[in-house]
Amino acid sequence: MINNALESQNILARLGALHPKLIDLSLGRITRLLARLGHPERAMAPVIHVAGTNGKGSTLAFARAMLEAAGRRVHVYSSPHLVRFCERIRLAGELIGEDALCAVLADCEAANDGAPITYFEITTAAALLAFSRTPADVVLLEVGLGGRFDATNVIGEPRAVIITPVSMDHESFLGDRLAAIAGEKAGIIKPGAPVFVAAQEAAALAVIEARARQVGAPLFLAGADWRATPSGAGFVFADAGGEIALPAPALAGPWQIDNAATAIACLRALGEMAVDEAAIAGGLERARWPARFQRLYLAGHEGALWLDGGHNPAAGAALADALRAVSCADRVTLILGMMEHKNAAGFLAPLAALVDEVLTVPIADAAGAAPRELARVARDMGLCARPVADITAALTVASGRRTVIAGSLYLAGAVLEQAGIIPD
Repeated sequence: MINNALESQNILARLGALHPKLIDLSLGRITRLLARLGHPERAMAPVIHVAGTNGKGSTLAFARAMLEAAGRRVHVYSSPHLVRFCERIRLAGELIGEDALCAVLADCEAANDGAPITYFEITTAAALLAFSRTPADVVLLEVGLGGRFDATNVIGEPRAVIITPVSMDHESFLGDRLAAIAGEKAGIIKPGAPVFVAAQEAAALAVIEARARQVGAPLFLAGADWRATPSGAGFVFADAGGEIALPAPALAGPWQIDNAATAIACLRALGEMAVDEAAIAGGLERARWPARFQRLYLAGHEGALWLDGGHNPAAGAALADALRAVSCADRVTLILGMMEHKNAAGFLAPLAALVDEVLTVPIADAAGAAPRELARVARDMGLCARPVADITAALTVASGRRTVIAGSLYLAGAVLEQAGIIPD
């Protein structure tokens, strides 16, 4: 048995050096590796494949909680992780252990035999290998980037496909038009597999509908095939099976009703995976997904504090809605760190009227935007902004104020790790 908790980190470091690019969208390399591994992707439980720009992780969290409340064994693959790599792979309800992680990583490394392959591709292969070795009832598989050429798109016959809201992000890889990005996301749609589509802008929806028609995939649309309406302390979900009154989702933010409803619509339509009303309600109350408008309580910080990993314009708008839902008249201090390729102005625009001051911070060990440049962008928008040394200094400045830390999941992970909050 492998007991050294650093062993997986050593293997991952080696795997990260196998390709000069962090992102190089293609299916050729992972298809080759999976063939050498004996095609583990063909030996797994039925797959629900999830793509989209925002809401993928939350929708997965709701689906997992509902399925587990119904007694199902659920595998989950998601990315990125916040603190520990094992967060990406959940085997039958539990995060993968160090021994099992090292075993599948070592097997993938040996089968790959030094050939060029990206970090995400080979770690995705490791997740699929782990899933093939552990019995389960369903696999929840989250797309990493895009869909059509994403490493997860090696599943030939998914049981179902979910597409969460599509918006502008990763334009350098997916295209600079919403229709082009939607086309990449819709690439996971397969013949005969039902597709559950959250509310979309018209340009994105047209592309998704066209892809479904092209391959012969049944299409189910939010607003047409199901609805979720806030009611009292919860909401009412309605589809062809009737109406059910449900409690509010455990995940904060008004948009979470829509994410939950997308998961419900999918699970209620899948005969052998269908979950009853009690499991749906239980899953809504038990779902956990850190760094999504998460309320934090940190020693030394007085005042309300939230953590959110949102990093694109649509996420900025959702964060603004969440703040209004919990708000009094007081504006917030925004502690902001973003990756250098992100649209900082687009993220800040919906938040501008709610923000009193922006404190910009670096993101350690990542290609983060320079705090001075982020502060300049904020000032150009008429906001009071200044760079500070790090998250600790920013929290000290913001103590006593209503505060939001946002802009990057990498920053969110660093905050959780520094606070000793380890996602499980």
